[in-house]
Amino acid sequence: MRIFLKISIILFALINTSCERLLISKNKASNSPHENFEYLWSELDKKYSYFELKKINWDSIKTIYNSRINEDLNEYELFEILSDLMNELKDDHSNLISPFNVSRFNISLKSNANFRLRTIEENYFTNPEISGSFYNDFIAENQIGYIRYSSFSNHISANVLDYLLLKYQDTKGIILDLRENGGGSIINVPKLLERFVKETKTVGYFRTRNGINHSDFSDNSSFIIHKHNGINYTKPVFVLIDRGSYSATTMFALGTKSFENITLVGDTTGGGGGLPNGGQLPNGWTYRFSISQLLDRSNNNYAEDGVPCDINQQFDWNDINKDEILEKAIEEILK
Repeated sequence: MRIFLKISIILFALINTSCERLLISKNKASNSPHENFEYLWSELDKKYSYFELKKINWDSIKTIYNSRINEDLNEYELFEILSDLMNELKDDHSNLISPFNVSRFNISLKSNANFRLRTIEENYFTNPEISGSFYNDFIAENQIGYIRYSSFSNHISANVLDYLLLKYQDTKGIILDLRENGGGSIINVPKLLERFVKETKTVGYFRTRNGINHSDFSDNSSFIIHKHNGINYTKPVFVLIDRGSYSATTMFALGTKSFENITLVGDTTGGGGGLPNGGQLPNGWTYRFSISQLLDRSNNNYAEDGVPCDINQQFDWNDINKDEILEKAIEEILK
């Protein structure tokens, strides 16, 4: 946990230092479309972390988009072009922010939806509770605990986790539903995951782009999950994921791969393994994009494309009274 926090603090400082440097060095604001295009393309070229993994020919893309730039563009037209440029990365951590709009690739819309809360409320819950940031209930005739965590931006209380794990301590398993959890604070990843593990393990590595070549990266920094010294739950845990499970949720999903009692069910996560850095264009618009990579214990770099589940299952929208992904997890726990 301490090492994870140290990495987070360093990355946070890097992001803020970079922003501050850009703001301080910025001269008179320029609304030149060419200048703003060149600035954004160059910053991405020097710092974006996934060009090689995604096989993106950034020079060719520059030629294509440069042909769309002329000095007669208004700010709305320029925003559309620069947004299209960033969306070539297919990365929801890459955004352009103006006073009138925010660009986003929106990876979750590129596949089928796999979550409907009302289906669970109407067909599986009997006496649900909202315990801090967790929506939860006994299901399957009280044999299983269901816990829904909708965003890693939501505060995780140690006392609430103690309450939940004691509440479900006599169950055969817990289902942790992280579908459509778009991420949030990476500090919350170990806070939650450490409650379900039997031992401390290095579950992956971070590395940061640090040179002009697309292949230039720092040495690996360990991503470690420590066994919690307190109330834990180490019976079977089934984590439900889908393409809407992004960023910190992808990090959580990757972390589970190192523990035999945890199983991922549903669809591949949306990705977002790279942490973002920010800056400012000459015209005052701000941006952010991924500057780091998340690797698994074997140095496989699949976190940006999404962490694959252990059991593939899709939600069937022809019958909204049944959640096939949840049903599969229940079946696996009770068999």
